[in-house]
Amino acid sequence: MTAETTGVRLDCDGPVATVTLCRPDVLNAQTPAMWRAMSDFSRDLPGDVRVVVVRGEGRAFSAGLDLAVAGATGPGSFAELATLSEAECADRIADYQGGFTWLHRPDVISIAAVQGHAIGAGFQLALACDLRVLAADARLSMAEVTLGLVPDLAGTRRLVELVGYSRALEICATGRRMDAAEADRIGLATLVVPNDELDAAVRDLSAGLLANNRDAIVEIKALLAGAVGRSHAEQQRAEREAQTRRIRDLAGRGE
Repeated sequence: MTAETTGVRLDCDGPVATVTLCRPDVLNAQTPAMWRAMSDFSRDLPGDVRVVVVRGEGRAFSAGLDLAVAGATGPGSFAELATLSEAECADRIADYQGGFTWLHRPDVISIAAVQGHAIGAGFQLALACDLRVLAADARLSMAEVTLGLVPDLAGTRRLVELVGYSRALEICATGRRMDAAEADRIGLATLVVPNDELDAAVRDLSAGLLANNRDAIVEIKALLAGAVGRSHAEQQRAEREAQTRRIRDLAGRGE
């Protein structure tokens, strides 16, 4: 499958891989074919990749679900999903989620480079990334509710972790849009920059991540990603165990 048929491509340049949504004529609206292709990228990723940048061609990150596809009658449409059993429909959605959840992998740091609209599935794709660099013109919305749907591409937990339950509920239940300044204020943005500085900011952030020991960063990501689900004592134990591995490895006594 090519980028022309799937609407998304993977480019690797040493330790940095770039996932680009390449349907700028429809503001990078997403389809099931794109989600399957993105899931495949996890298997295609070279072992030396440490940073994955996700971006959209043109003036938008992603306007969300492609309603022309969802509203049709073919594969991936709402009409087709409605004919499946509940278990089959849930399994199909699980496949779609795989296009987003691989960005949580402990061995890479993922960065969303967001300009223009990041709506619905586009917002969830940005949330799937570990870090989000927003251009000043970014506009975010969890718009699924306006279609009578719920966010189902692994974005709800990430949103709650970032902004808390109350704010996450308000964002999802209203479907309203927020600008980059608000996203920054409530903790959704790692960094907000002028539009013409987005690429440079992502490069600088990637360089900062690559400047440090890969194995230490893998351990740090695992510690932080699991912290919410652990008690204080459990987190402290996880820290001790991770540090022991690092000390032994640096001394040449690791496994």
